[in-house]
Amino acid sequence: MGCVIFNRVASFCRKVLNIDNSTRCTEEPDLHIIPRQEHGISRKDISENALKVLYRLNKAGYDAYLVGGGVRDILLGKQPKDFDIATNATPEEIKQLFRNCRLIGRRFRLAHILFGRDVIEVATFRGHHSDKPAPQTGNKKQAVSAQSQEGMLLRDNVYGSIDEDAERRDFTINALYYNIDDYSVTDYTNGVQDLNDRVIRLIGDPETRYREDPVRMLRAIRFAAKLDMTIEPKTAEPIHELSTLLRDIPAARLFEESLKLLQSGQGYATYKLLREYNLFQQLFPILSEHFTEDNSSNTEKMIEFILKATDKRLAKDQRVNPAFMYAAMLWYPMTTRAEEIAFASGLAYYDAFMVAANDILDEQVKSIAIPRRHTTTVRDIWQQQLRLSRRNGKRAFKAMEHPKFRASYDFLEMRSHFEDDDLRDLAQWWKEFQQVDNQKRNKMVQQLNDGSGGGNRRPRRRRPHQRRRKPQAKSS
Repeated sequence: MGCVIFNRVASFCRKVLNIDNSTRCTEEPDLHIIPRQEHGISRKDISENALKVLYRLNKAGYDAYLVGGGVRDILLGKQPKDFDIATNATPEEIKQLFRNCRLIGRRFRLAHILFGRDVIEVATFRGHHSDKPAPQTGNKKQAVSAQSQEGMLLRDNVYGSIDEDAERRDFTINALYYNIDDYSVTDYTNGVQDLNDRVIRLIGDPETRYREDPVRMLRAIRFAAKLDMTIEPKTAEPIHELSTLLRDIPAARLFEESLKLLQSGQGYATYKLLREYNLFQQLFPILSEHFTEDNSSNTEKMIEFILKATDKRLAKDQRVNPAFMYAAMLWYPMTTRAEEIAFASGLAYYDAFMVAANDILDEQVKSIAIPRRHTTTVRDIWQQQLRLSRRNGKRAFKAMEHPKFRASYDFLEMRSHFEDDDLRDLAQWWKEFQQVDNQKRNKMVQQLNDGSGGGNRRPRRRRPHQRRRKPQAKSS
């Protein structure tokens, strides 16, 4: 079905745009307005809440457009995940129209219209930057933009026209505007043609745009993997050299980006592209120390395994836990660090293990600010790996009562694919222990205590009991 829709899109693109690739000019693209009858977007494809926002803005006298991924995905025959709206109303004016509105953002002010758990993001048309303060017109407050010495935008609350907004957007395929007033699609940057050619292309000079916001490099990779497209050579060329600019991005923002990259259904494909362009190494510097040329390290095998497993779960609409993914990715760097600490300090392995767990997580959150609720789960899963190997007495029963037992067992089973036979035997024992009744469980534990259950610990040897000699009677 998707292919049919895409072929129809390609057909009307050629008819409406009438552009030949050999003569195409990307410097100054012409404006193309595609009327309702010549594109495949229907209001049935747009969420009811997004339509409410569009209609209310339009009724109040403002321009209102569905823009970005919503338009792009519908034209590609995909179901949009989010519906973003662009308008000439300022955030303050939007808030006056919607009681369920919340204004967010410092770098660029946005309005979030809340419908329960559904959030419709509304942005005011962005304008071009100026070294001089922008004039205030009416009640529309305009703020001067601020940039760092490296060219990164620190503040971007400069409002403008829809034409300027299109030029300020990142990629051509995201600069398509669906007008709720007449149901037409306006294409400012030949984005429909790039959809047809399956090309990710930045608007403007790539190096300048990446320096303005280095996260655009991550977005280029994410769209290429998600949409199965190719990054245009000029767009791709500066990425490797500028990849270190990601270190200047707030770690909290990179956490959200990491979830979009690795838990969107194309995590493994995205990971391979991120590594190719030296971007993954900026997000997870600890992991890069364990990379090899032939991808043969346990760390790399674990990353591949967990990302492919995550992609499969998402394809089945099953839930995924970010903490489990981070626990898997960071496991072998953590155990390596534990061994180093134990050797250098003389600490018992358990103590070195706990120190290493804290060290690795403290280092990782400097790059990606993993929330405490997730790092706590990561520590629990790691700590249970040690406890699952101790099954004598009542320990096996107590381990099953732990809130994170199931995740910990799944983690143990995953490790068994890369580690020794003893771990595979341990994972198999726990698998059977969960499936049998209490009587059988008691028997399995008793076998461990007797040393006949195939456990990974030998029974403790007891000292031979020495009889106490009776004191000899003293001779008179």
